[in-house]
Amino acid sequence: MAAVDSFQLLYREISRSCGWYVETLALVGALYTASRAVVLLSECCSLVRVHFLPRIIPNKRLAQRFGDWAVITDASEPVSKAYAEELAKHGINVVFIAPDAASVRDSAASISQSFGVETTVIVADFSLGQAAVIKPIQDTLRDKDVGFLVNCVDESLASPLSLMEMSDQFLLAQVNRNVGAATLMTRLVLPGMLQRSRGALVNISSGASCRPWRRPATLSAVSGYLDSFSRALHLEYSTRGVFIQSLIPLQIASHAHRESWFAPRPEVYARHAVSTLGISNRTTGYWPHTLQYGLMKCVPEWLWILGYRTLI
Repeated sequence: MAAVDSFQLLYREISRSCGWYVETLALVGALYTASRAVVLLSECCSLVRVHFLPRIIPNKRLAQRFGDWAVITDASEPVSKAYAEELAKHGINVVFIAPDAASVRDSAASISQSFGVETTVIVADFSLGQAAVIKPIQDTLRDKDVGFLVNCVDESLASPLSLMEMSDQFLLAQVNRNVGAATLMTRLVLPGMLQRSRGALVNISSGASCRPWRRPATLSAVSGYLDSFSRALHLEYSTRGVFIQSLIPLQIASHAHRESWFAPRPEVYARHAVSTLGISNRTTGYWPHTLQYGLMKCVPEWLWILGYRTLI
């Protein structure tokens, strides 16, 4: 009995001496839980503000706010065409830039006829890495109120080939066509936007930059460049009236991927993405993608790599 009494006495003494440790840990736990709740509430409010409110109260003054003309680079991409069509619905004229006119001629004619806007097609192949392609673009845009520049990453970068399986010519062409074209076109239209104190630069990359992937290493790298480029431009020029946006979509339906809730058609994605213009400088552009992106960011990179290697 004495032993039991001694143990109880010892337990009480230990509890009394450690009481403030327990209280401190409980306070730290409560503060952490509260901070995570605040972050979650903030992200929910941001989701509503960026993706839902603009859809309820659409902005119908894009031309007045940014300008009358939009320049779409690599306009043969499905997302680029869909984005151009969505801007045309707002009465914005469109300049298509593509490696060959045949790939966008029908789209330009259809948009012009359907929405009563002007369209122009410029043939410029940036994959060749020649500065001469800039001259005809400059001549065409000289007297136009360019309010939008949309650069879109090339779909062919999502090739299942590894880096070592790609040819040297393909890699150089893709760097010129994606990194070089976006940078040069931004340098070309930005002075006019700064002079008018209005305009929007939109770089559509890919969610592949969020986490490392096994095959599309080039897609991840190019997407990372466009995202960082956009964020740096936003820091430098957002106070001068130019809106710079980085769009980071995840899967979009195509011939290889069927349409689903998480893989919308290019037209559906473009409609959602255009509604975020002037609201968020960095977004997926489509709220189900934002949910996916948030979940991916919650996974530590070491766990992501471990799971990826295990599954693939």
